[in-house]
Amino acid sequence: MSDDNSNEMSLFEAMYSCRAMRRLDTREVAEELLVKLVDAANQAPSGSNMQNARWIVVRDAEVKKKLADLNRIGVEAYIGPMVDNPGELPHQPVDKRRRMMHAVLWQMEHLHELPALIIACMEFGQKVDGAMAAAGSGSIWPGIQNLLLAARALGLGAAPTTLALGNPKAVAEALNLPDTMAAYCLIPVGYPLGKFGPVTRKPVSEIMRFDGWSD
Repeated sequence: MSDDNSNEMSLFEAMYSCRAMRRLDTREVAEELLVKLVDAANQAPSGSNMQNARWIVVRDAEVKKKLADLNRIGVEAYIGPMVDNPGELPHQPVDKRRRMMHAVLWQMEHLHELPALIIACMEFGQKVDGAMAAAGSGSIWPGIQNLLLAARALGLGAAPTTLALGNPKAVAEALNLPDTMAAYCLIPVGYPLGKFGPVTRKPVSEIMRFDGWSD
């Protein structure tokens, strides 16, 4: 189905073609579409139905630059020597891993230029510590996945990353977060420069068993 008919896209079509789109156009994404993404995220379940997920859509150039600088620190520390020697996995040969690394680096260089950065957060109602933030993560990731699928259905590219959020204090300062909130994921959103298509995943026969695990 073409992106012109994206509103009619089935859920399974969206899931099976929801590639991580890191190379994005700089053209503006309409505010109504950004609100629609967050509204979709807000439909996800949460622990005890507390609905404590909070979403910050960053369009301000100065704030984007601060987040881009934090992301650069995270990316450079994470990728390091893997850029030239990314290795390979049984399901991902070295050439594909290298392309993925280059896409991450492209995003690092251009993050401040992208139209919108959505940060998924949680409000805890009290000062957050590491244990509390870890325990609350199960209530934010369903919403993040909803947002990614909604982006795909609307023909928008998105890819979640945590590499920009490694310094919680700096992130809180950049986003003016109170000490009762924690940031979990940064999702750049824009119109993709690449093409959507089938994702490559391990076969179900490798990752599923009934009733217990067996080889």
